[in-house]
Amino acid sequence: MDEKKRNEAYNKYVQAKIPKTRAWPSLFNSFWIGGLICCLGQGINDLLLLWFPNMAEQTAWGLTLIVLIFLASFLTGIGVYDKIGKFAGGGSIVPITGFSNSITSPALEFKHEGIIYGICVKMFTIAGPVIVFGIVASMLVGLIYIFI
Repeated sequence: MDEKKRNEAYNKYVQAKIPKTRAWPSLFNSFWIGGLICCLGQGINDLLLLWFPNMAEQTAWGLTLIVLIFLASFLTGIGVYDKIGKFAGGGSIVPITGFSNSITSPALEFKHEGIIYGICVKMFTIAGPVIVFGIVASMLVGLIYIFI
């Protein structure tokens, strides 16, 4: 069998094995779960400002992000966030909770390899490029801002 026929046969096999998704239910679940996560963040922020009326809004938002990151990491650790992610798709990945999950999951998966070669190295395999791109892009924008 030549290479072209083999590739065609393989592509047919892959297409037969790919699970079929239903677009509209997936989009709906992504939308309402992502919205629920954002509403949770807004609720946490409002409670912080209610309980501590002298707190600056930026401080409240910083604490809100810390709480959301902790909740997502905790839910990842007990195996709940993965189920939410499977159900909600992009709705659970896009908010900061998805970023927290992308760091916590590899850390838990590779903890048996030790702290340095397991947790520290594997923890940023997914999130590392995002962090690097964010830092480089912000530096470039800052330089453009300074010179313009």
